[in-house]
Amino acid sequence: MNDILPVAVMPIHDPEAILLPHLQATGPDLKRLFSTVLVGLTAATAMDQPEIVNGLRSDAFFRVHLHGQSMAVGAEFRALYTLASASFPSDQHLHLCFLDRVIFALGSEHRAEFLADLTAVGDLDPPLLFQRSETAWQSHPENYRRLEGMVTMVGSLLFGRALDFAWCHLVVTAGQLAAVLPETSRRDMSFLAEIAVFFRDQIQTRDVDWLAWEDPFIYGRDPLEMKAEQEADPAQIRKRLSYVLPMLDVLSRAAV
Repeated sequence: MNDILPVAVMPIHDPEAILLPHLQATGPDLKRLFSTVLVGLTAATAMDQPEIVNGLRSDAFFRVHLHGQSMAVGAEFRALYTLASASFPSDQHLHLCFLDRVIFALGSEHRAEFLADLTAVGDLDPPLLFQRSETAWQSHPENYRRLEGMVTMVGSLLFGRALDFAWCHLVVTAGQLAAVLPETSRRDMSFLAEIAVFFRDQIQTRDVDWLAWEDPFIYGRDPLEMKAEQEADPAQIRKRLSYVLPMLDVLSRAAV
């Protein structure tokens, strides 16, 4: 068993401070789970929320990386993950995760399951991918589910594995992260698919309910009402296609 607490690595774009106040509020829970949280803040977030940024910097538990300029989302992820891979020993476990998903997991009915799953990770060898269970997927809008599910289906046909290529929580070692980064080139969300494709033959998976749809919780909305709105909104389809199509391209190229 690995007795050393893992590190959480979170890219954050939150200029309106919808998520950041929760980061400080969940501090006691995070300190039970992680040795430190490395956050990468977009330039817009740092500019619009200087007080919150200063508050994070005053707590030694948080390591704050500020992107000096506006960057494409994939480039921001790569910069943060490059820093993470170089900042810790090669065998250090890193949880590549997203603040909104963590906030939801800790504040919802899934809290106990989330805490138990993350505590048990030390007994497993990375890479480990936490995937959305069928129950978790049922909470998502149907257009969201079907379009991301298309990437999983194509990956299963190409590689023989049903992986969540648009992943939300991946555990790797710093050494594994350092190995995959030179193999990535995408500057959009398909950067996540590049990482999953690289590890496809060795990755372990765990299907979890705590990766249910987080937006209603984050925005204080009725889940069924918000789900119906998004299912009826063509803009949501365009939003999902903006990263699903590049992810399909990543999978197709990797299968050649």
